[in-house]
Amino acid sequence: MDGTVIIVTASGIGFRVFIPGNSPLYKCAEGDDVQVYTSMAVRETEISLYGFQNEQELELFQLLTTVKGVGSKAALSIMGTAPIQELKRAIAMEDPSVVQQAQGVGKRTADRIILELKDKVDFNPAEAGGGEAVVSAAEGSERKIAVEALEALGYSHAEAEEAVRLVEEENLDSEGYIKAALKNLF
Repeated sequence: MDGTVIIVTASGIGFRVFIPGNSPLYKCAEGDDVQVYTSMAVRETEISLYGFQNEQELELFQLLTTVKGVGSKAALSIMGTAPIQELKRAIAMEDPSVVQQAQGVGKRTADRIILELKDKVDFNPAEAGGGEAVVSAAEGSERKIAVEALEALGYSHAEAEEAVRLVEEENLDSEGYIKAALKNLF
């Protein structure tokens, strides 16, 4: 499965919780207080908990599992491919390439997800940064270099991309984007 397992202790009981591979929850140290939004999957042979950082992630996960052929593990894998706003954008804009990046999700499944969920996802382009004017090729190149540099520092591709996307200043050089993106990561 494309995800990470964390152990969450509540009232002296440890719960094994599966989280997406790009979740900041896996960075929590032992003993840290965390708030995890969970979904429980009950099967004949096991009971599993799937955890998320916020309610939006949980809602998207639950929405993904309503699609025929997409179970909890596939939905978790999809959630780990990109930040939530990018996933919502891909579904709303009918772009299966982002969804297909998930392990075990082929073109047919990605197309089915988009067909069934495109009108159900709560996607706001202005909120997600998609309502901005088209970025110049030079600026896009500088941003790409910044993403690659952050990945070299050990951040996941999704974390690096999201941090650079959140940089509001424009026309910076790659170093400027890196410095501003690092502020978004802390």
